[in-house]
Amino acid sequence: MGSLFRSEEMALCQLFLQSEAAYACVSELGELGLVQFRDLNPDVNAFQRKFVNEVRRCDEMERKLRYLEKEIKKDGIPMLDTGESPEAPQPREMIDLEATFEKLENELREVNQNAEALKRNFLELTELKHILRKTQVFFDEQEGGVNQTTESMTRALITDEARTAGASMGPVQLGFVAGVILRERLPAFERMLWRACRGNVFLRQAMIETPLEDPTNGDQVHKSVFIIFFQGDQLKTRVKKICEGFRATLYPCPEAPADRREMAMGVMTRIEDLNTVLGQTQDHRHRVLVAAAKNLKNWFVKVRKIKAIYHTLNLFNLDVTQKCLIAECWVPLLDIETIQLALRRGTERSGSSVPPILNRMQTFENPPTYNRTNKFTKAFQALIDAYGVASYREMNPAPYTIITFPFLFAVMFGDLGHGAIMALFGLWMIRKEKGLAAQKTDNEIWNIFFGGRYIIFLMGVFSMYTGMIYNDIFSKSLNIFGSHWQMSYNKSTVMENKYLQLSPKEDYEGSPYPFGMDPIWQVAGSNKIIFHNAYKMKISIIFGVIHMVFGVVMSWHNHTYFRNRISLIYEFIPQLMFLLLLFFYMVLLMFIKWIKFAATNEKPYSEACAPSILITFIDMVLFNTPKAAPAECGVYMFWGQHFVQVLFVLLALGCIPIMLFAKPMLIMQARKLANEEVQPIAGASSDAETGGVSNGGPHGGGGPHEEEEEMSEIFIHQSIHTIEYVLGSVSHTASYLRLWALSLAHAQLAEVLWTMVLSIGLKQEGWFGGVILTCVFGFWAILTVGILVLMEGLSAFLHTLRLHWVEFQSKFYKGQGYAFQPFSFDAIIENGSAAVEE
Repeated sequence: MGSLFRSEEMALCQLFLQSEAAYACVSELGELGLVQFRDLNPDVNAFQRKFVNEVRRCDEMERKLRYLEKEIKKDGIPMLDTGESPEAPQPREMIDLEATFEKLENELREVNQNAEALKRNFLELTELKHILRKTQVFFDEQEGGVNQTTESMTRALITDEARTAGASMGPVQLGFVAGVILRERLPAFERMLWRACRGNVFLRQAMIETPLEDPTNGDQVHKSVFIIFFQGDQLKTRVKKICEGFRATLYPCPEAPADRREMAMGVMTRIEDLNTVLGQTQDHRHRVLVAAAKNLKNWFVKVRKIKAIYHTLNLFNLDVTQKCLIAECWVPLLDIETIQLALRRGTERSGSSVPPILNRMQTFENPPTYNRTNKFTKAFQALIDAYGVASYREMNPAPYTIITFPFLFAVMFGDLGHGAIMALFGLWMIRKEKGLAAQKTDNEIWNIFFGGRYIIFLMGVFSMYTGMIYNDIFSKSLNIFGSHWQMSYNKSTVMENKYLQLSPKEDYEGSPYPFGMDPIWQVAGSNKIIFHNAYKMKISIIFGVIHMVFGVVMSWHNHTYFRNRISLIYEFIPQLMFLLLLFFYMVLLMFIKWIKFAATNEKPYSEACAPSILITFIDMVLFNTPKAAPAECGVYMFWGQHFVQVLFVLLALGCIPIMLFAKPMLIMQARKLANEEVQPIAGASSDAETGGVSNGGPHGGGGPHEEEEEMSEIFIHQSIHTIEYVLGSVSHTASYLRLWALSLAHAQLAEVLWTMVLSIGLKQEGWFGGVILTCVFGFWAILTVGILVLMEGLSAFLHTLRLHWVEFQSKFYKGQGYAFQPFSFDAIIENGSAAVEE
């Protein structure tokens, strides 16, 4: 069977590479992405491996590139991304790359240091300019005649002893300091001054209206100018210490007005000169970053490829001559020739004359699981792998999930309008996938939506189909073929009476509706719910049983492929019989009931004589005799029904001990014969070695030789498996009723939104009604997309996922393998440097 239905056949190979050609050969294999290397030095420390120095050099280059990237993003410069992936550079090109990055980093750091020093100088001059301006206002007030305030301030700052001494020594001269402080620190600064100086200082402050740039980090900060008057050297020392503690910057401020004006003019001249120098520095920095931005993406790719190659070479072993590298790797069997061609290209590119050798090895290890995917099947395979990676060469559910997953989703989500919204959204992502894929984003929700664009599109298309079957579009129906029911009610009765019912005997024409449901059911009142309940409940059971039977049939392919005759005869056949004799028979009863019983038929096949399928099934399992039917009605649906049901139940019950005891007993017998050195029964010895489950296929590696499992454990495992299957068949069948429940809930929510929201706007008349309808429609559309499409869609998606993981895959899928993780440059570049470390 092809790789679409099973994982690829894998081979463990040994690779011999000449040391000079190893780098180029590994580079070619990385471009190919089809080889998974094994670590042949698991006990060797990462710092003691052969190519650790080269890896460190790559780490240093990556650090420099990240620094350049941060500076480029800080300036908002776009980085050129052609979407092309350059080849891995030769080892000798590493020196040129290191020199280029070293030069760029040093130049950029020097420019940044000069710019920071200039900005710090500019900040100091700007703060000094504001101090000179703000303090000048205070001194102008003093010189303008406001002496009374100054005199009272002086009296407040001079103690009694100072007044006595000053009476003989003349007027007392006040000192002052001026500076700037962060605005948020100003209240605490003022309180500390008052308490530490005991109110013997006078503080004047004014805000700087424009924010200033912090030269260290480029943030905008708000500051205030202050001037503090005091008397005496002791207070001066105390004030300066407080300013230092609050990180306030003090600046010299002359007392004479002429000196202040002269200083202000000098400051303005220096600020203008600094602006010119800063502009030239920023222009030079911008030119350096623009030149680097053109090549930054390619540089990242080259460095990460070099680093990945040396990480891979560290997994290899050296032979005794130190001239040959030896590797072990898993490769897909079909791609061995392609890999050999890539190795030849690498050897030719390196100039080596010794060809590489690729030998296939025999092994009992379980190979990795590799399922080839494309952009369409990748998302469906991811759904399966999220449950568990398939065991080697186990049947892959993904191809069947492409159809069953959107279909079961659509059974729950069936609405033509909602499905169209979902399909259009998926189609938009598919049409724009190249552009959207190029826009890298860290938004996980968007990445999930974009990764599942084909799933979303198919779910929408299938929902449109089931919506047409249900004849449901935004809780309304399409009247394409006209109704096949003839009603004698007038318009007012139909619109106002909530208890209208359709009589299939009197009002129905008798011919089936061409496609989907008759639109008359939309106004059928309470009869609509009864009809939809019966219809959706039965199709849920029908689809569920078919889905489970298909899962059991899939297990047959696993048993035959792995040549496990015991499991094929004593597990698969009893399981299939148990499911068919009980639950598939119940499905047949539904079809018999639909075909034989109708409202227009005469007794005993009229609608009144139709038996309940659920009651019939319960009576069948309990061996009960059906209760007496109404007059002229039959007890059974067909001749010989009681005998068939008793036979089916007895056969189904007989399958349980076969599933429970047959396989362990045969394994025990095979082991006994093997111990007695007697030829075991055909097909039993291989099963006995691994407890009845073979992991190897006819072409792949066999399962590992392990110690024989104890017979008690085999009996326990088989008992658990049998009980789980028997009880699970009942619970899983009931679990498919979620198809019915969610479908009804979705339809009822859509009807509630129409009735409670949109119909209000439709009932309004006139121009005002148009305004109301527009607003109501917008609100209805938001609720429809947010609740019915997104939330209900997510709910239906999760329920569909559960039906596949538990009800379907549990019949045949073990999911105990491990994924094939080839050495691939594409994966490493996509995942960044983290993928290289792994």
